[in-house]
Amino acid sequence: MTTTTLTTTTPTAPAAAPAPLTRAHSSIVEATELPRIIKVTDNLYAAAFTLMKLLPARYILDRAEAAGIISPGTPVIETSSGTFALGLAMVCRLRGYPLTIVGDSAIDRDLRTRLEMLGTTVEIVEHTGQPGGIQGARLARVEELRRQHPDAFVPGQYDNPDNPGAYGVVADLIGDTVGSVDCLVGPVGSGGSTGGLAAALRPADPALHLVGVDTHGSIIFGNPDGPRTLRGLGSSIHPGNVSHRAYDEVHWVTAPEAFHATHELYRAHGLFMGPTSGASFQVASWWAERHPESTVVMVLPDEGYRYQSTVYNPAWLREQGIVPAPAAGGPITVEHPLDATAAWSRLLWARRGFDDVVMPAVGS
Repeated sequence: MTTTTLTTTTPTAPAAAPAPLTRAHSSIVEATELPRIIKVTDNLYAAAFTLMKLLPARYILDRAEAAGIISPGTPVIETSSGTFALGLAMVCRLRGYPLTIVGDSAIDRDLRTRLEMLGTTVEIVEHTGQPGGIQGARLARVEELRRQHPDAFVPGQYDNPDNPGAYGVVADLIGDTVGSVDCLVGPVGSGGSTGGLAAALRPADPALHLVGVDTHGSIIFGNPDGPRTLRGLGSSIHPGNVSHRAYDEVHWVTAPEAFHATHELYRAHGLFMGPTSGASFQVASWWAERHPESTVVMVLPDEGYRYQSTVYNPAWLREQGIVPAPAAGGPITVEHPLDATAAWSRLLWARRGFDDVVMPAVGS
């Protein structure tokens, strides 16, 4: 990927006037939970969210309300250090649910301020050697709180099937807007968006090629657990919502590459998005260039405003010792997750189970 300038076009005919709004949205959640579908190149489309996790947060609470599990006033407890926390805080505030978020140091000062302004109680935990790293520590604290508050509701983004189930409406939007999709690319954390979208799109497009984007130090696809500078994707646990047999291809990208792609997405296409979007763009643009006959859709989970003091800040990047740069020559194709060393790596997962790939003797 090379640095380019913002593309401009000369209109050949007067643009049609936008359709007038026929009603006001019922809330900011309804107004912003769905993505804009944007054509980025001849065969690459973006599903660009303002805050993607609003959608599963709203959907999970809808389902719990419909089942009679919760009603306004029910305490809600969840673990997240990112956008699911913010999405859930917005929905809980609007509906009258007191929310406690258990997170870690990845909750920066600005995010914590936004959560607390919405009435959220924020607990920060440290990793003290528990299984599952920092995410294991967060989940252990959620269990403690659940025992202390047996009337509380835990949305459980990592294992609740309503998380991937929330994305059916997005699949409908993509199908109505783009038509048949050959390849879907997206970052993988809880497994909700990529898994949910693929499950909803494949009845119409069974051959849909699903590409998951992960990072080194995440164990989701069998890489060893380790520190991760690129946050918002990857995990130190195995989320139950990650259906490994859904993925055709997996990529591990590094922070310098993903941050460069994040900047490039803005410089070249005017899309001011977060670093997980940059990681998605890095892989999707590479894939789309090599399959010009295919229609490719990439998931861009959130906007870039939360990252102005980090990923978009040269001083912060220098402090981290990171020089955003593209990967020369594209990914290295590997045969096993342990071969994915500290460079952009790609493995043809081929819809196999986790053990079939990581421990083939056991899987067979």
